[in-house]
Amino acid sequence: MTANQRPRPQPFSRSDYRTLGLAALGGALEIYDFIIFVFFALTLSQLFFPPEMPEWLRLLQSFGIFVTGYLARPLGGIFMAHFADRLGRKRVFSLSILLMALPCLLIGLMPTYAQIGFWAPLLLLGLRVLQGAAVGGEVPSAWVFVAEHAPAGHRGYALGVLQAGLTFGYLLGALTATWLARVFSPAEILDYAWRIPFLLGGVFGVVGVWLRRWLSETPVFMALHAQREDMKRLPLGQVLRDHRQSLLPAALLTCVLTSAVVVLVVITPTVMQQRFGFAAGETFALSAWGIVCLNIGCVLAGLLVDRMGAWRGVLLYSLLLPVGIGVLYASLIGQWLAPGLAYAIAGLACGIVGVVPSVMVGLFPARIRVSGISFTYNIAYALWASITPLLLVGLMPWSPWICVAYSLVMGAVGLATAAVYGARQNLAESPCLGK
Repeated sequence: MTANQRPRPQPFSRSDYRTLGLAALGGALEIYDFIIFVFFALTLSQLFFPPEMPEWLRLLQSFGIFVTGYLARPLGGIFMAHFADRLGRKRVFSLSILLMALPCLLIGLMPTYAQIGFWAPLLLLGLRVLQGAAVGGEVPSAWVFVAEHAPAGHRGYALGVLQAGLTFGYLLGALTATWLARVFSPAEILDYAWRIPFLLGGVFGVVGVWLRRWLSETPVFMALHAQREDMKRLPLGQVLRDHRQSLLPAALLTCVLTSAVVVLVVITPTVMQQRFGFAAGETFALSAWGIVCLNIGCVLAGLLVDRMGAWRGVLLYSLLLPVGIGVLYASLIGQWLAPGLAYAIAGLACGIVGVVPSVMVGLFPARIRVSGISFTYNIAYALWASITPLLLVGLMPWSPWICVAYSLVMGAVGLATAAVYGARQNLAESPCLGK
């Protein structure tokens, strides 16, 4: 099949829906374990750093520990991707969720600064590093697993649903934070209730491991496994030697995807409380609604990819990204639109999160696919997601429009990448994943 031939659509079977549902749900539980930290960044900054430290510095250091999890992604992602390409997608897919859940459980049990002093932030940092390594193996493996299971002509939809499942983990975090803010007083949360969401994360991890026992290996990997001669070389070595032309577009699109998640999910809830005076409960509720709309936006984006091609989808959603973020911040700053409606528009406009995976899985051949995606995705995500929150938080006092300006820049990056590489590689149509 050539790159210009659209695969003949095949209907989803019951087994296909089961595989997609289990993969998405397991991914949601793992992402919850990783992201719940950010919803309690303000609380953790008070618990794990000296009380005499200025509030802005405690918050900055708390975010610093959060983004350290991103910096650890490449190491874990590259290591697990090697075995995903050599030993199978399913094994690594199941291992990553266990490695995520255990640190989450330990965070919920660990002592605070008042009990053990500077050991507290150091231990917290170490656990976040472990979580970062785990999530580095989760996302690329999940993309490839679902793409290689998807029926012909429905890869975009399948990956859009998977991304909706992964972002549902953000929603679980927002709903948990909303519930705690309404059930417990601020003093109770600082005293003991902050531990509850992390302990729940440990339970969710066990459930996720159990769910993934029912998944089967992908047919693409099984076909490769039968041809041992295609699996002799080091996968990452092949990526760096034979597929360097795919690394830059993959990294650039990862940065665009990252920008949507960081602004909508990571930065805005904290900014709403710190700069715009929203109460914690209202902030978490609005954030949860925005994530619901992001879930819907990912699925709609996946459906569009199947109709118009992945690169054209990148063009469209690179235009929509700054529009959605602009509407959200205009409502926060000028109060000319209800925050709930503005959050809905922003969530739907961030559909680039559901488009990028369809491009990524088509950039690398099957025998080194997980390694190729993991190498570029995790390094780019680590650098971009570690720098961006600190940069935006630091620049926010200078201008409340900084997130909109940032989204404009990243939308332009997405447009330029699609215009240059989409045309050059002729990947407007979905390539055959079996190659």
